[in-house]
Amino acid sequence: MSGAVPAGPTRVRRLPRGPRPENVPLLVGRACALVGLLDIAAGVFPRFRHSRMHALAEVLPGSFGPFAAALSLSAGVLLLLLAHGLKRRKRRAWRAAVALLPVGAVAQFGYRHSFLGVLISLALLAPLLRHRDQFAALPDPRSRWRALANFVLMGAGSLALGLLIVSAHPHRMIGAPSLADRITHVLYGLFGVEGPIDYAGNTSWTVAFSLGALGLLTAVTTIYLAFRPEHPAARLTEEDESRLRALLARHGGRDSLGHFALRRDKAVVFSPSGKAAVTYRVVSGVMLASGDPIGDVEAWPGAIERFMDEARAHSWTPAVMGCSETGGEVWTRETGLDALELGDEAVVDVPDFSLAGRAMRNVRQMVKRIERAGYETRVRRVADLPDAELDRVRRAADAWRGTVTERGFSMALGRVGDPADGDCLIATAHKQDAEPGEYGDLKAVLHFVPWGSDGVSLDLMRRDRAADPGMNELLIVAALQAAPKLGIARVSLNFAMFRAALARGEKIGAGPVLRAWRGLLVFLSRWFQIESLYKFNAKFRPRWEPRFVVYRSSSDLLRIGFAAMQAEGFVTLTPPLPPSLRRRTRPRRPCAHGDPHVA
Repeated sequence: MSGAVPAGPTRVRRLPRGPRPENVPLLVGRACALVGLLDIAAGVFPRFRHSRMHALAEVLPGSFGPFAAALSLSAGVLLLLLAHGLKRRKRRAWRAAVALLPVGAVAQFGYRHSFLGVLISLALLAPLLRHRDQFAALPDPRSRWRALANFVLMGAGSLALGLLIVSAHPHRMIGAPSLADRITHVLYGLFGVEGPIDYAGNTSWTVAFSLGALGLLTAVTTIYLAFRPEHPAARLTEEDESRLRALLARHGGRDSLGHFALRRDKAVVFSPSGKAAVTYRVVSGVMLASGDPIGDVEAWPGAIERFMDEARAHSWTPAVMGCSETGGEVWTRETGLDALELGDEAVVDVPDFSLAGRAMRNVRQMVKRIERAGYETRVRRVADLPDAELDRVRRAADAWRGTVTERGFSMALGRVGDPADGDCLIATAHKQDAEPGEYGDLKAVLHFVPWGSDGVSLDLMRRDRAADPGMNELLIVAALQAAPKLGIARVSLNFAMFRAALARGEKIGAGPVLRAWRGLLVFLSRWFQIESLYKFNAKFRPRWEPRFVVYRSSSDLLRIGFAAMQAEGFVTLTPPLPPSLRRRTRPRRPCAHGDPHVA
């Protein structure tokens, strides 16, 4: 790719790091989680309170009567909920913990007159107060869906804990209630209603108080999350988009993923000079950038520094998906992060492409067969399509998506036919049917975004499921053949993850480790398009450009991978809204001087 740095193996880069941050937030978070577990155990299991662990249980707030058991459970659940926020240095988690620990200490002294419990509670409070400056992280983007998620998770956890509470007193239980009776008793108890199970002594009150406390916690936390102020995920403003387009006009030819920075569900940070920018999205606490920074390479360090400052301010995990070798070099040099080769991007040089030769026989035969079946192709700029046809293409692409959610992040623009994207390329396949369908004779669509002034990058491939196989091959060949007339000299196709491992693992002489790794990738290809994308791209005899993931530590890789799968749309934690409730957004229309404005 343009600007690539010739270098040796770049599998893993490890550069000297600066001083490691303090581990106080991590230790305090773990301590809160431990105390929370002890609280829950003391409230649920009566034997725990009279075992050798009784000395540890003394540090828990409250007495062990009916009210104290409920208080113990409440404190334990709340501390467990706060532990993760404390580990991430969240300011609001710190405030809640500082308020909760004195309450526990006062309750312990009031009910048990335990000076030891008060001292240990204050001992846990001391590092929170002493290192309060380390708990300054700002809130994450959030929405009302968090309230629904909390209700489901807390409800499930309360049901499980409630079953433990109900079953933890077998010798005091009257009769032999069934599992259904126990579940009914828990459900009633969560709403503060007496259930069908009876106990000897004051155990009924202990169980009732505990179940009521769990139900109250579920209700209160859900109501809080539903009515607290939202911190919506950042979006590109019109001014941001205009500045990014100006940078791409000057430097867009450097990175094939540059135009995807214009996704409007990304946020952006600019360098102090304004000559470079990094776009990102926050997913599950991971600040996920994609591709190289936009703009002048000399200004990249300033944009990267702003990106890292933002990650530190919110205690987000910084990561970059799919940067080039040049981008990886700059990221690792400026931040001390590591880089790992993630896969390869397929790039076809238009002057070198030809259907002739034995290597292209399969593609050539497939294209000829489809053309004989009556299909024809058209390759045009978005600006050259009539409005009616563009609307039909947009609706067809949405209907043929195949999934409820739009997939893609690092190599997807997320829209088709926006007036601001007039330079994008659309390749369509048509077949004159006796009875035209809802989208006329349209059978398949390929959408490409600009890559500088002489290239395009594949954005999406959609086709009618009733169309003949091979539509994608037909349209890629059509786009490559029409490229010279459109001034296009290079076409970037799909990104193939772990391509090198797949290619080397099938060669003679591959070692057992490499073969085992390839076997795992082939197995995973049943659910993810790993091998199939590699083989599809290889049909067009491209050159392969390595792409890298940049990360802070190896322990973050699993979390980054999960966040990337969420961003790409392979994992959805919040259910999508039904079509009738989705917010309709109108495309931005460029004005005379090229700046995008809301139509």
